[in-house]
Amino acid sequence: MKQLSYAVLEEQGYNGYLLREAPERVLQFGEGNFLRAFVDYFFDVLNEKADFNGKVVLCQPKGSDLVDEINRQEGLYTLYLQGFAGGQRVRERRVISCVSRCLHPRRDYAALMKCAQNPDLRYIVCNTTEAGIVYDPSCEFLDQPASSYPGKLTQFLYERFLRFGHEPGRGFVVLACELIEDNGRELESCVLQYARQWALGEDFVGWLRRENLFCSTLVDRIVTGYPKGQAATFHKENGYEDRLLDTGEVFGFWVIEGPESLKEELPFEKAGLPVLITCDHKPYKQRKVRILNGAHTTMALGAYLAGQNIVRGCMEDKVIRDFMKKTIYEEIIPTLDLPREELAGFAASVMERFQNPFLDHSLLAIGLNSTSKWKARVLPSLKGYVERFQQLPGCITASFAFYIAFCSGQDMTAKGLLGKRGEEEYLIQDDRQVLEFFEAYQKEEAEEVAHAVCIEQKFWGEDLSEIPGFEKAVSQYLTEIRCRGAYEVMRGCLQERGESGAQAEGVIISK
Repeated sequence: MKQLSYAVLEEQGYNGYLLREAPERVLQFGEGNFLRAFVDYFFDVLNEKADFNGKVVLCQPKGSDLVDEINRQEGLYTLYLQGFAGGQRVRERRVISCVSRCLHPRRDYAALMKCAQNPDLRYIVCNTTEAGIVYDPSCEFLDQPASSYPGKLTQFLYERFLRFGHEPGRGFVVLACELIEDNGRELESCVLQYARQWALGEDFVGWLRRENLFCSTLVDRIVTGYPKGQAATFHKENGYEDRLLDTGEVFGFWVIEGPESLKEELPFEKAGLPVLITCDHKPYKQRKVRILNGAHTTMALGAYLAGQNIVRGCMEDKVIRDFMKKTIYEEIIPTLDLPREELAGFAASVMERFQNPFLDHSLLAIGLNSTSKWKARVLPSLKGYVERFQQLPGCITASFAFYIAFCSGQDMTAKGLLGKRGEEEYLIQDDRQVLEFFEAYQKEEAEEVAHAVCIEQKFWGEDLSEIPGFEKAVSQYLTEIRCRGAYEVMRGCLQERGESGAQAEGVIISK
């Protein structure tokens, strides 16, 4: 079977929308499943429905196996969006043609810098995970490229400045999609730090502030990526082999914080796309990150240790489903300031989305970079609950113990740390310092591990042992996980306060 290409589609008489030639108007840092099923989908529809007429050039920020495949398929890939819409099952297939190529900056740094010379380039999109927007002072300007994403971006922006710094309107609209607070502002702050560290000059700093718009955004779509179990069926259905197949849910929502003028530049509304450009994205972001992403992170690692592999399977298990439901309705929603009815309605839609019969959302995929995810998605709910109610939220506290148990691997490999679920091995993927930390504590008692993790300020930005009762409760939960298993700990969290030996909700914090 031939591999997907424009020639193969032409041979088949494909009559769907395709844009073979157009100027590269978007640079995207990240080539993974999420961006291709979300941002690139939106730009593809924007090309079709609103005559955006722009290609997206991808740049992989770290090592990847996808770069060569993307170029071999001329940027083409097939996207399946599946789920419920208006109470009906929907299955949408679309060949995405907005991608022009993919760059590998470590192999060809000059190719990335050459993109900065392109006068048509106007937009930069990124999703480098919660751990990606980080200022690393060890980065040097002469690195090719800098190891951190903000460092790479600063190098790229400086090249742009050297070429177009005296021409108004040649800066960029930067759309940050990472799930951290004020992602656009955080990214801009990192870039400015590099500009000063590298002594790139006040003219450059002024150009950064004057000619570039760093937009904070919220992204919302569950993307399940390459459908390993169904790939052969999809290949047969399509009549070609597509090594970049991507799958996700029908639901999608993108909130971009920016000026009114951005609506004219990016006519998403004209294209009928669920993209909101607003002066304040924070209420939408907090709701989504705390409820949807927070529910994923609090549940996924414990559920995996309990024997589940995909989100839908968790929703079919009453104990795990009820654990998630209690986490959302009793421990997360009470910490948020939006109207209760609105929050409950969003939560109900989340629970329905988790049951999508078309999607096999891997728990291990959710577990990627769990440390930064727990900090961004769950820690604010923990602190908010303690502040409002002067006691620990039981399910959230247990989820921290699940995180520790999940990350407690034994053997380090080039790809990550190997953990064990019964007799089965699984791969723990996180920052190297996180993996080395847990490798060092693999044989320690629960109390010592819980203490070490709680006080590790490099992970959390603060000492979590200072939260009254938290370290002790985490230690108790971790002991129970080791003795009775994650599933029984979840079951215990559903009991009345005080019935479970480590029931953190029984810990009342006195002021």
